Amino acid sequence: MSDHTETLASSEVSAEDRSKWDRVRHRLRTDLGDAVYNSWFTRLELERIDGGALHLTVPTKFLKSWMQSHYAPRIRARVASEFSKVERVVIDVRSPMRKLRSREDGADHGTPGAPHFVERATAPLAPALEMTHEAAGRRTARAAASRHESDPFVGSPLDRRLCFSTFLVGPSNQLAYAAACRVAEARAGDLPLFNPLYAHAAVGLGKTHLLQALAHASNDNRRHTIYLTAERFMSGFVSSLTAQTSLAFKEKLRGIDMLIIDDVQFLQGKSIQQEFCHTLNALIDAGRQVVVAADRPPSELDTLDERVLSRFKGGLCVDIGPLDEALRIKLLTARIAAARESQPNFNVPPEVISCVARMIVTNGRDLEGAVNRLLAHATLTGAPLTVETAEAAIRDLVRAQDPRRVKIDDIQKLVASHYNISRADILSSRRTANVVRPRQIAMYLSKVLTLRSLPEIGRRFGGRDHTTVLHAVRKIEELAAKDKGLAEVIELLKRILSEQ
Repeated sequence: MSDHTETLASSEVSAEDRSKWDRVRHRLRTDLGDAVYNSWFTRLELERIDGGALHLTVPTKFLKSWMQSHYAPRIRARVASEFSKVERVVIDVRSPMRKLRSREDGADHGTPGAPHFVERATAPLAPALEMTHEAAGRRTARAAASRHESDPFVGSPLDRRLCFSTFLVGPSNQLAYAAACRVAEARAGDLPLFNPLYAHAAVGLGKTHLLQALAHASNDNRRHTIYLTAERFMSGFVSSLTAQTSLAFKEKLRGIDMLIIDDVQFLQGKSIQQEFCHTLNALIDAGRQVVVAADRPPSELDTLDERVLSRFKGGLCVDIGPLDEALRIKLLTARIAAARESQPNFNVPPEVISCVARMIVTNGRDLEGAVNRLLAHATLTGAPLTVETAEAAIRDLVRAQDPRRVKIDDIQKLVASHYNISRADILSSRRTANVVRPRQIAMYLSKVLTLRSLPEIGRRFGGRDHTTVLHAVRKIEELAAKDKGLAEVIELLKRILSEQ
C-alpha cells in the first residue's frame, strides 16, 4: 500500500503543466459545448507527463472506447497545441487504487456499467490518437462497492438533435409519434396511460429518434428518465454482478420515473432476461412508465422470455411503417436544408428531390446517404445538379435496394412461425383452414421473392403440382386486394425476409 502511494505521489503534475491541461479542457469545452463536455470530459484527468508521453485517465473501459471512437482527433489536436514536447498520449483506465484515491479527492465521477480492470492505450499524436490496451490488476470488492454506491446510474448518451421538433411525421409513423408525445406530456406521479409503450420498425425508420426525443422531453418535464440500449443494460448488469453491487444497480434502476430500452431484440442471456423481467414488473407495478423499441413485433421475438413478451403484449404496440413518398420528400428537404447551413451554395432542384424520393424507398439512412452523395457531386465538380447527374450519384444506393436472394426454406419457416404451425404442417397433405392459408401464402411468397419456377416450388412444398402453386398465388393475390389486414401481413413477411 505504501509503495503504491509513493508511486502516485511521484507522478504529480507540475503547476505549469496543470495550467496547460486546464487550457486544453477549456478549449475542448468551447469546441464541443457544455452538454457534450459535461457528459464525457469531466472524468478525463491528467495523470502525469514523462518521457514525452502525456498520461490521461478515465474511470471505465466504456468511456475510453467512447473517447477513442468519437473525440480522439479533437483531443490530439488540443493536446498538441499546448504541449509542444509531447510525442504521444497514453490513455489509462484508472486502477482500483487510483479510482479510490480520486473518489476521496472528490475527482472521480465514474460511470458504472463497465468491467473494472486496468486498460492502457498509447498512441502517437500524429496522424491520429490510436488506442491499444493491456489488461492488468484487480480491484478489491470494498473499493468497487464504495465507488458504485457513490455513482449515479448513467444511461446511454442522447443526441440533442433527435428531438420531437426534428421528427418528421407521416402516415406511417403518426400513431407512434402521437403515443410518444402523450407519454412525454405526463408528469411525475401521473398514472401511465400506455404501459409499456412498445414501438417496432425496420432499420432506419426513426424508432431511435422517437425514443431519444421522448427521453429529452421527459427529462425537460422534470421526470427522472433513463434511456438505455439493450447492450448498455446488459453491460451494466454484468458489471454489477462482477463488482458485487447488483443490489445497488437494481435499486437505482427501479427508482426512476421512466425507463426507455432501445433494440430490445438484442437482449440475451437467461439471467439478464430474468433481471430485465423483474425490473419491468417492478416499474410497471409501481406505476412507472416503460418504453421499449425493437425491430419486430413482440410475437416475433422468439429469443426473449415468455414473461417479458407477455408484458410487452399487454401494453400499446405501435408500428413505424415504411416511408411514403411524401415523407421521403420531407426528409430529403430537411437533410438538404441542414447541409446548406455549412454549404450555402448547395442547391437541389425540386425535380431532383422528387426523383431521389422515387428511387430510394428503403429508409431514412439511405436518404441521408443520397444527400451526402449529391453534396459531394455539387461541391467537388461544381456542376449543377440535374436528374441525370443525381441518378448517377445515387446509383449504388438504388442497387443496394434490389431484393436479396431469399430461400424457400426461409419462407416456409417464417410463415410457419408467424401462424404458429410447424414447417412440417406446411409440407404435409393436411387441408384444415389453419394450414391451407399459410401454405398458400408461403407458395405466393416463393413465387414473388425467388426465381424458382412453379414446378420447382411445387416440389419444394411436398411434391405438389405446379397448378396447385398457381392456384395458391392467384388466390392470395385476390384475397390481398380485398383484405387490407392480409395485405399488411404479406408486406411484413416480405420485409422480414428481405432484411434477414
